[in-house]
Amino acid sequence: MKRETVYKIFTRMPRLRTERLTLRPMHTTDAYDMYEYASREDLTEYLLWSPHPSVTYTRDYLAYIESRYATGDFYDWAITLTENGKMIGTAGFTKIDFPHNSAEIGYVLNPEYHGMGIGTEAAERIVEYGFSELGLHRIEARFMQGNAASLHVMEKLGMTFEGYHRDSMLVKGQYRTIGICSILRDEYAAHSQGH
Repeated sequence: MKRETVYKIFTRMPRLRTERLTLRPMHTTDAYDMYEYASREDLTEYLLWSPHPSVTYTRDYLAYIESRYATGDFYDWAITLTENGKMIGTAGFTKIDFPHNSAEIGYVLNPEYHGMGIGTEAAERIVEYGFSELGLHRIEARFMQGNAASLHVMEKLGMTFEGYHRDSMLVKGQYRTIGICSILRDEYAAHSQGH
């Protein structure tokens, strides 16, 4: 898929639906919902960013995200509950490698909604979109060693664990070992038929 085509698609961020979720663009009106989880120390332990210090900070961040959508080079959706519209996390492509037809996905979920299969449901829909609509060949995901919940989502997506990059990232003053998992288009087709 050409870069220009993807940018065109994402300037009008497509809405994706699952059984319980609507994946849509983030808005500044999501500030309180996002701050509810983005302010938590326990959530950010395995993430690259630190807890949000205030709702104003979160609103400013979301205003920045809204401006990024306009360029078409930002591919992260708000995860919302279809029944009430509440934003409970984000999921999407953290980067797309156009020359090699591959992408990396990432996801963050409000801890109040952990253990309900919601992270997997959102990530599955994004993987499906990547293969069916963007024509990707490979989708990968990374996690910090110790983040068993994130690895579990990757395994449920049918991804293969490829190994660890030891102390490969300096995060908040500490070297972290990063695990990587991936799934290829033909593997995804076989995995989704098995479900």
